[in-house]
Amino acid sequence: MTTAKPTLALVGATGAVGTVMRQILSTREDVWGEIRLIASARSAGKLLELRGEQVAVLALAPEVFDGVDVAMFDVPDEVSAQWAPIAAARGAVVVDNSGSFRMDPDVPLVVPEVNPDAARNRPKGIISNPNCTTLTMMDALGALHRRWTLTELVVSSYQAASGAGQPGIDRLYDELEVVGGNRELGQQAGDVRAALSNKLGDDSPFPAPLALNVVPWAGSLREGGWSSEELKVRNESRKILEIPDLKVSATCVRVPVVTTHSLAVHAVFAEDITVEAARQALVEAPSVVVLDDPDAGEFPTPSDVVGSDPTFVGRLRQALDFPNTLDLFVCGDNLRKGAALNTAQIAELVARELTD
Repeated sequence: MTTAKPTLALVGATGAVGTVMRQILSTREDVWGEIRLIASARSAGKLLELRGEQVAVLALAPEVFDGVDVAMFDVPDEVSAQWAPIAAARGAVVVDNSGSFRMDPDVPLVVPEVNPDAARNRPKGIISNPNCTTLTMMDALGALHRRWTLTELVVSSYQAASGAGQPGIDRLYDELEVVGGNRELGQQAGDVRAALSNKLGDDSPFPAPLALNVVPWAGSLREGGWSSEELKVRNESRKILEIPDLKVSATCVRVPVVTTHSLAVHAVFAEDITVEAARQALVEAPSVVVLDDPDAGEFPTPSDVVGSDPTFVGRLRQALDFPNTLDLFVCGDNLRKGAALNTAQIAELVARELTD
C-alpha cells in the first residue's frame, strides 16, 4: 500500500488498441504517476503523445517492468503469453487484453461493472480482459442477470473490421476504394472477389470480401465447426457471470463496419421478465444507454456509437413464442469498452487497491 501514485506500463502502445488506450489515459481521471510506453524494438525511441506530452517508446525487455505497479498488455496472444509472467515476476499486476489467460482458473476475467471483486483474487498476478465481442453485451446482461437470473443465450454478432486489428481496418478501406463508385459490382456471383483480387491480391485478414458483403466467420476453426470467437462468447460469458452451466449458442459475422461491434441477443431468464422492467433496469445501469423508440427510428447503430464509452441497447422486445425471454440489440465500440477502456478500468481498480 502506498500514498504515491502508482507507475503504469502500457505494452503495445503503438497498436490500434494501444492508440485508443493513450487517448483514454489522457482524458480519464489521472490516477497514475509515471506511465511507460512499451512496444517492440523497432518502435523504440518513437515519440507518442500522452497526457499532452511527447513520451519516448521503450523496447520490450524485462528491466522495463522494474518499479512498475500495473502493466497493461495490448499485444498478440503469443507476446502476452511470454511477457505477462515476466512482468508479474518483476512485481507488476498485469492486466492483459489478449486471449492467453482468459480461461485460466487462476486468472480472473473481469468487467468492472459486473464482477469487480474478482480482480482482487489473482494468484498469478494477472487479470484478463474479456474478448471484445463478449464485452459488447456484458454490461447489459450483467444488469439483467442480477434481477432475473440468466439461463440461456443465443447471440448473433456483427463484428467490425477493426476486430482484426489495423490490418483489418486497412483491408476494408482498400476494398471500399476498389468497389466505390462501381455500380456494376455485387450483381454477379464472384464479381466483387475478382475485382478485389485483381486490384489488391488475395492477402487479406478475412476469408472472403468484406466490402459489399457479410462474412459468417471470425476467428479460427475449432472442433464441430465452431469458430474461436463463438466459443469465446460462450466460455467467457459463463466465467464472468459465474454461471458455469449457462447455455450459449453464438454465430459471429464480420460486417463492413470500421469500428463498433453489434449483437442481436436472445436471452432467457429463470424469472418472469417484462420489457418495461428490463428497460428500467438498463436505464439505471451506469454504463448502458437505452435507445429504443422504433416509431421514431431510434435504435443503436455502429455509426452513431463509434467513439463512445457506454454500451448502447435498443430493439427491446418480448419474444413472442418463448416464456421468460427478452430480445435486444446491442452496440459497443470494440476498441474502447471492448478493449482499451475495460482494460483501463480494471487497472484503475488495482490502482485504488494499491493506494487505499
